[in-house]
Amino acid sequence: MENILNSPVSFLFYVAALIVAITIHEFSHAWSADHLGDPTPRLQGRLTLNPLAHLDPLGTILLFLVHFGWGKPVQFDPFNLRNPRRDAALISLAGPAANLLLATVCSIALRILSPLQLPVPRTLRDDFSAVFTFSLVWPGPNLPDPKSRSQFFPKSPTSRLRQFGLIQSFY
Repeated sequence: MENILNSPVSFLFYVAALIVAITIHEFSHAWSADHLGDPTPRLQGRLTLNPLAHLDPLGTILLFLVHFGWGKPVQFDPFNLRNPRRDAALISLAGPAANLLLATVCSIALRILSPLQLPVPRTLRDDFSAVFTFSLVWPGPNLPDPKSRSQFFPKSPTSRLRQFGLIQSFY
């Protein structure tokens, strides 16, 4: 695995990609909540592509130090949604779906631009793949979108899984 600190250009690509990914992820949650009937993200100023509205200070610092972090979670009120159970799942899935779309677009662009020999760090691709996969399968509350998975399972198994969330947050 190549070290992104060996090249300033690679490091700048890495930082820019992380900021863009977090911003688009959180903006997608806010946009979907707003379009499903909840004005909370709009009232909190989260319907913007300005990264400052979406970056959590601690989550961003940890992301660069230990390759595990988070953006500022988008709040929404399920009572404002037309179909709370379904719409909460859609809001939760909007972030990972946006990241998957962004990764696909970037992969296609890199494939097209690959003859130019751009110094894109391999660790960036590996980190995003791992985080995306992990966030889809782990039911912990500190990872993105645990609500999206709970909407598709009966309540009792979901509650049993949720009790392990506190343990998960320490590992």
